[in-house]
Amino acid sequence: MHEFSYYAPRSLSEAIGLLATHGAKARPLCGGTDLIIQMRAGALRPTSIIDVKQIRELRRISFDGTTGLYLGAAVPCVEVYENAAVLGRYPGLADAARLIGSVQIRHRASLGGNLVNGSPAADSVPALIALGATALVAGPEDERTVPVEGFVVAPGRTVLRSGELLVGLQVPPPPPAKSSSAYLRFTPRNEMDIAVVGVGVALVMDGERCLKAQIALGAVGPTQIIAQEAAAYLTGRRLDQAALDHAGWLASRAATPIDDARGTAEFRRHIVSVLTRRALLAAADRARVN
Repeated sequence: MHEFSYYAPRSLSEAIGLLATHGAKARPLCGGTDLIIQMRAGALRPTSIIDVKQIRELRRISFDGTTGLYLGAAVPCVEVYENAAVLGRYPGLADAARLIGSVQIRHRASLGGNLVNGSPAADSVPALIALGATALVAGPEDERTVPVEGFVVAPGRTVLRSGELLVGLQVPPPPPAKSSSAYLRFTPRNEMDIAVVGVGVALVMDGERCLKAQIALGAVGPTQIIAQEAAAYLTGRRLDQAALDHAGWLASRAATPIDDARGTAEFRRHIVSVLTRRALLAAADRARVN
């Protein structure tokens, strides 16, 4: 690995100042589970590493009934899926956090890092999109919020500008009606693998009838995809087998996968349909007991 300077700022302002000073050759470090691999492979050669794990705003996780869930960008995955508020109110987010890497990696990796890496196959992103999450971004000039659905603009590319840092994620509070969420993925192996297909869903239910649905797909396009037609179709319908089958088919039509060594486009579309049906059922079952 090449030589680089290492910094461990204790405040957000200090971290932003370092990023601004060192420019495009600087990289923030949350868990490093993607960054270090890319550096070892020579894909990235930053001259400065800014370790942000000691910054309070980036390590905070809290829930408020009015504003919802705040999740600092550097909160490790294990703290996400073990958090009582996440497990009770955002189980789809816990599903995703529990699937990232191995047990050891989940003690380092964060959902913020998973998002900033810009991978179309990131497990946390479809779950965050389905829940309507926004990203809180700070830079040398101002702070701004970006809907997670628009954060990744191409494989490995995000909306972050030079000197900007992802501070945290804000997830709206669950609706007062019966609601829940779920995330499922398909991989050849259970751990240490990248999703071939990922599906995140969030539902608001009235008995057996769906009042609102959100469906987000991962690993089947250059960025995550919102299956708007499938979600609109479910609104006002009972989630019987016919509705689930048709929603799965509509979601598969929204996918734009490619053929590669891990699966054909046709196979991926089939898996989108299957996982959409299963995730909708899981979220509906959870909503019934909320």
